[in-house]
Amino acid sequence: MKGKRPINLYARAQRKWHVWCLTAVCLLTALTAAAQERPVERLWPDGSLMDPWFRFNEPYDGTYPGKIFEVTDHGVVKDSTVVQTAALLFMRKGAVLKGSDNIADYPVVETRIEGQTCKYFAALINADGLDGWTMAGAGTIDGNGLRFWQAFWLRRQWNPQCTNKDEQRPRLVYVSNSKNVEISGLTLQNSPFWTCHLYKCQRVKLLNLRILAPHEPVKAPSSDAVDIDVCQDVLISHCYMNVNDDAVALKGGKGVEADKDPANGANERILIEDCEYGFCHSCLTCGSESVHNRNVILRRTHVDQATRLLWLKMRPDTPQHYEHILVEDVWGSVTHFLYIHPWTQFFDLQGRKDIVKSRADHITMRKCRLACKTQFNVERSDQYSLSDFMTRQ
Repeated sequence: MKGKRPINLYARAQRKWHVWCLTAVCLLTALTAAAQERPVERLWPDGSLMDPWFRFNEPYDGTYPGKIFEVTDHGVVKDSTVVQTAALLFMRKGAVLKGSDNIADYPVVETRIEGQTCKYFAALINADGLDGWTMAGAGTIDGNGLRFWQAFWLRRQWNPQCTNKDEQRPRLVYVSNSKNVEISGLTLQNSPFWTCHLYKCQRVKLLNLRILAPHEPVKAPSSDAVDIDVCQDVLISHCYMNVNDDAVALKGGKGVEADKDPANGANERILIEDCEYGFCHSCLTCGSESVHNRNVILRRTHVDQATRLLWLKMRPDTPQHYEHILVEDVWGSVTHFLYIHPWTQFFDLQGRKDIVKSRADHITMRKCRLACKTQFNVERSDQYSLSDFMTRQ
């Protein structure tokens, strides 16, 4: 075959082998990249994939489009003796919004408090039914709670059985029925009652906040840092919490038929990471008014002076299910590593003769380096079942 090159079957086989090798390498690289795109930390405890939304944790810097409401542009003057009200705000560094310490300045409204929908006092900051709402800045929202705290403890001396609501106190921030919410950069301090309460919200980011309430010389009663109540997709990142109650508490309803009430419900996909805790009764608490919590993570966090790391409050009057909770890579000091006990404060069986059964399962605590007095402070009870608990270094 003059003018044509001889066919080299060996060379062709080599080329095919190289092509196959390159294909295999590319495939292996692609598989490796895909695996890297789904590391363990991007999975929820039940194995489902975490939405990339959770990876964007840069707080608002005041530059992206949208209307900005500054309190000084809406008739607010720098005079703490005058009662002034603003709905939305961007607070620059050094700005302080101070709450009134007179309960008469807080209207009674239909709201959500302690696992029930009822008439109660509005918070200092209230937002309802919003989509795409941001409250940010480097300023301070001060609840001015001292007078409320003193009145609460005085009432407790007179009546040790008084409830949290008996002494009338407002919350600091209440956000309800909203989605795509960001609260960032602010200092939230001295709340008369709960500090930041989220109810029936989706896609909420709490970023770079300082949430403070004293435990001495006057204790700030029930000054939870964050109460998450029937919410889905909540990110708490780079926050400092030092309060005289639970730091992050998962709520959702209470009562013997709480799981049937449409006002109640589950908290799902809650991520708390890269935070720091000072004094608090618990870093992460399920309850006391809680029905169902699923896919909850607390990780990469420093703890100092917390009483409990993870607290499961088990109510004898409420059907509860706590599942797929992960606590990992936490260091510092706590009194109790894991704390599980029946919660009987102000419970009501509403005429029912038997207690309501609850359960907790698939709870994992790992890679924690903590000095603690008690590792497992767990009370056995016929009231609830515990299964699939795992702890390891």
